[in-house]
Amino acid sequence: MLPLVAQPTQTASYVFTHFETSPETTGVSSIPYAVILSVLLSNYCLYGYDAAAHLTEETKGADRTGPIAILSSIALISVFGGAYYLALTFSIKDLEYLYREDNETGGALVPAQIIYDAFYGRFHSSTGAVLFMIIIWGSFFFCGLSVTTTAARAVYAVSRDKCIPFSPIWRKVHPTSKVPINAVWLCTAITLLLGLPILKLDVVFTAILSVSTVGWVGSYAVPIFARLVMAEESFKPGPFYLGRARRPVCFVAVLWICYTCSIFLLPTSYPLRLRTFNYAPIALGAALALVMLWWVLDARKWYKGPVRNIDVQNGHH
Repeated sequence: MLPLVAQPTQTASYVFTHFETSPETTGVSSIPYAVILSVLLSNYCLYGYDAAAHLTEETKGADRTGPIAILSSIALISVFGGAYYLALTFSIKDLEYLYREDNETGGALVPAQIIYDAFYGRFHSSTGAVLFMIIIWGSFFFCGLSVTTTAARAVYAVSRDKCIPFSPIWRKVHPTSKVPINAVWLCTAITLLLGLPILKLDVVFTAILSVSTVGWVGSYAVPIFARLVMAEESFKPGPFYLGRARRPVCFVAVLWICYTCSIFLLPTSYPLRLRTFNYAPIALGAALALVMLWWVLDARKWYKGPVRNIDVQNGHH
């Protein structure tokens, strides 16, 4: 719909071959650096497959349906995410104006500005742009719900393993709804607290995205790397098995995770100021330092690893 409103649109050669670094606003004039940073946006969308991974425990035949759900989510994100980016880039009216601090979105929300320019340029009214944004805000709301669901699922899982403070409270399941309500409220409260600084500083949002992506993707690198180096005879393949492709796929995955985790910690604009600084490395360093300190001082004395919640009888349940 957006390119139809934005007539005339940009040419295909502009969308697929034109490079613009906007050094006046971002301070970045290096094309390779711009390309490296541009990977970030697609990355944190593609990593949405972890929602499918978290919820496999509740599904029937999880050893087969889990991997299918993960691959399906990546395919869907690739198609719809690609279409969304193409719609936005084809609809750009004035590239310089997108980043100006005196524009309608204060230079902070480029996609919203593209939508505004398209509707205002066509109808000389911002009503259509607001309605269009409501669709996107609605999808943000549902995205927030799914993130809260998977976060609560993760809190429930680690509290079941007695891995976090006050575990008995968070692992409590509501008798009728069968949902760990306390874990859901904990995740909601943390989200609200993290969201408050965003009202004042845009850079906080970038830092939260960066830290959360590095955190959850970095954690996936651990089992993938373990699979890469473990002896083949000690691995028992499940029904969804990569066969000969297993080692190359694991190797590429580990390299890709190292690459993306590194670029999420890079500054996205120069010169470095308080408003433009990427606080992700500081936040990540502080979180890791606290966890390591907790481990050394206390947790290592009592934490014995995941708690088995399935009885093993004759080798299988």
